[in-house]
Amino acid sequence: MSTTPLPLFYRQPRPLHPSRHGNRSLAARPDYRFAAGTNAVPLIAAELPVACRHYPIVFTAGDQPYPVAVLGLRGKQNLFVDEAGNWKADAYVPAYVRRYPFILMENEGATEFTLCVDETAGAFMEGRDNPFFDADGKPTDIARNALAFCGDYQKQHTLTAEFAQALTSAGLLVDNRADVALRNGEKLSLSGFRVIDEARFAKLSDKEFKRWRTKGWLPLVYAHLISVGTWTTLIDRLGPPDHPAA
Repeated sequence: MSTTPLPLFYRQPRPLHPSRHGNRSLAARPDYRFAAGTNAVPLIAAELPVACRHYPIVFTAGDQPYPVAVLGLRGKQNLFVDEAGNWKADAYVPAYVRRYPFILMENEGATEFTLCVDETAGAFMEGRDNPFFDADGKPTDIARNALAFCGDYQKQHTLTAEFAQALTSAGLLVDNRADVALRNGEKLSLSGFRVIDEARFAKLSDKEFKRWRTKGWLPLVYAHLISVGTWTTLIDRLGPPDHPAA
């Protein structure tokens, strides 16, 4: 049995199949309470230029760094999900969050992917109000759209990993921390993440810079650098009574 940990949010993903899920449906209304207890989620390359206007973008530590959106200033805190499960209307919802409860999972030989659904998800429901399959067992738009979305996500995940690995190879990622002072005098500190060293990036050779431009990586670097200004957005979202100073 594989001991590989499951991705964030997923607890019991199973292949979507009419024999198992013929009388199951997807909740009509998104409920993001499943994400309320996390302060960061992965981002894919295509969404960095949009996400940078709403969240600080940082990179995970380790041998295989990956960009993530910072959602809160404390552990297990998401400042963008309210008690009713709504995502803040003025904020972009990351694709990783919108993908749930669906996901593409590799088989043991890593030769193919299968569309799966997390059977523990609140959006996974009994009945046929919004079914995955029609009466003949054929996929409905719900299942087809989920497959297309997850397929596009997987392609972007691969491209994003390539970009992050290029940052590592070029020595552009450095350890960083964020220190925040709240208006009530409390001080918070976030660490364990990396950022792009802008000075090192500026020293890329002309040849390497052109290669990055051809790869489409330059807008991703700039999006990350722009996102630094959104730390104050997180501070503002804490609100009273723990509303910190800018």
